[in-house]
Amino acid sequence: LKGVRPIPPRVVSTGPILENVRTGDDIDMTIFPAPHWHELDGGRYIGTADCVITAEPEEGGWINVGIYRVQVHDKKTLGLYVSPGHHARIMREKYWEKGRSCPVVVTFGQDPLLFLVAGQSLPYGVSEFDQCGGLRGAPVDVVRGEVTGLPIPATAEIAIEGEVPPPQEQVHVEGPFGEWPGYYAHGAADEPVIRVKKLYYRNDPIIAGAPPLKPPFITFGIPIGAAAIWNYLEKADIPDIKGVWCYVGGSAAAGGAPFIIVALRQRYHGHAQQAGIAALGCRAGNYHGRFVIVVDDDIDPSDMKEVIWAVSTRCDPKTAISIVDGCWSTPLDPAMHPDQRAAGNFINSRAILNACRPYAWRDRFPPVNALSPALKQKISEKWKKELA
Repeated sequence: LKGVRPIPPRVVSTGPILENVRTGDDIDMTIFPAPHWHELDGGRYIGTADCVITAEPEEGGWINVGIYRVQVHDKKTLGLYVSPGHHARIMREKYWEKGRSCPVVVTFGQDPLLFLVAGQSLPYGVSEFDQCGGLRGAPVDVVRGEVTGLPIPATAEIAIEGEVPPPQEQVHVEGPFGEWPGYYAHGAADEPVIRVKKLYYRNDPIIAGAPPLKPPFITFGIPIGAAAIWNYLEKADIPDIKGVWCYVGGSAAAGGAPFIIVALRQRYHGHAQQAGIAALGCRAGNYHGRFVIVVDDDIDPSDMKEVIWAVSTRCDPKTAISIVDGCWSTPLDPAMHPDQRAAGNFINSRAILNACRPYAWRDRFPPVNALSPALKQKISEKWKKELA
């Protein structure tokens, strides 16, 4: 990530997304077979592997691409759920504060790389279009939306332009929906809607789907949140980070990071605690976090057996666990008390587990009962004929 040089999108005059265009009374979102993904879902969700495109209200403002669930309500109305603190929610609230509806573009099926980048926790002000262009080494081709002025990926399968009116003007019951923590925690509630103003789709379009399931499940195949956390730790000038891994939500589309593992080579007193605090404090590690475990560099953070061994043999519960209160959570948090969720107080606590050898007496810590690489090599050479 740190080596990516952003490339802005390229505006083109046409593309496959313009093969079919509907406006006015011809708009009908029910023509697409949006699935009822989970047994207890409150409706059909066309948006699970989507890209929601919004912009700052200022002229020429930053354009954000995120992944948020989208429910089909009727022919011209969609439900849009965005958890508090996410960029699209911050943007739309800025429009509402000005008494305006928030312009929005949503694609349902697009370049998989754009979808992957949209699931990263990029800093506020960094466009996913630019990041995607940098990763692929070429700009993302977009057509300019006639209704919103927002960019629409030219090769998308299905796209809509619309607006999200202020909640005092229009809401609709949305949910429940089986979310990435593995629960239907949020339930059904009045949420903002998208009024669809224009519909675009290719001939024989393919709806992309990435419905979250009970963990372990993998959307991207890699914990993209871990890469963002590692990048942040290095930018924070924390030395000798050797690995970062996320469990539960780190491989989900736009999921949080409730279980983070950081491996490092300790260089000074407090080094492990510093890394733990930074990991839970950065954007990629803060949303719906729960545990940050810091281990020595002899532990593979992607191997849960090694991590559990380190915690159970190097982490003293009385002296090596720190609790941090008042952290950024979400209505999707299943451990949040229903009264707290109803009050809109979406915070929780975090635990930092220092599962490193105590730095003050690390040289006197008992040696590991395992073969050294040198002895392994010696044995292999001595018995290679018999072991062949």
